[in-house]
Amino acid sequence: MSEEKKGSGRGRWLVIGVVVVAGLGLVRGTGHDGAASADPSPTAAAPAGPSAGTAPSTGSSAAPSKPSKPSGRYDPADYAAPVRQYAAEAGVNPQLLMAILYNEAYKPHDPELERAWQRGKPDASFGIANMHRAAFDDTRPGRPFASRQWEELPDDRNLAIQAAAWHLHDLAAQLPARPGVSLSRDELVALGYNAGAGNMLAFARGVKIGSQAQSYLDRLRDNWSKSGEAVK
Repeated sequence: MSEEKKGSGRGRWLVIGVVVVAGLGLVRGTGHDGAASADPSPTAAAPAGPSAGTAPSTGSSAAPSKPSKPSGRYDPADYAAPVRQYAAEAGVNPQLLMAILYNEAYKPHDPELERAWQRGKPDASFGIANMHRAAFDDTRPGRPFASRQWEELPDDRNLAIQAAAWHLHDLAAQLPARPGVSLSRDELVALGYNAGAGNMLAFARGVKIGSQAQSYLDRLRDNWSKSGEAVK
């Protein structure tokens, strides 16, 4: 997510993955592969993003059909059911939520690997949506997962998706009704997910997007079509 340095992060994940998976192999021999791919742009195909100030119900909803517990190779498309459910719960575009999962699939989402990485880098993100502790804690009050903890994200992928959906909702609610740029609302919200709300609002005013945020936006556009297919 936001503060992670994606370019160098991939290399570090490969190194720590080899070390930790080698250690885990002696004990249980498990691991996950990251996912990434490409397709065309959001702006033409995107359903309208959530409007600022939208206040969907925060009541609990039925559990999705897909299992939440990490198991085997990770592919964001396997979580289309919880993506649709939690996007509806939070009032956000499910295609955007799925595209965020694809963008954040650059590292291996194995609970043991994530915790090993976090021990050496305490400000690292957790879960398949790569959410940081501060973002999770700011998002959860008054929400259906208010009693849950950030430390649970690596082990519960449904929780990670639900928290990301509501975080996207909160970011969208901060956008002006008519941003003064050509970027879509979904693109701006995605930039907020990556770079923080302050930067999102600056981009909405026309401030030039930096190289890291631009890379995130480019990947979002690459992942957009297949994200739409996944959540049909």
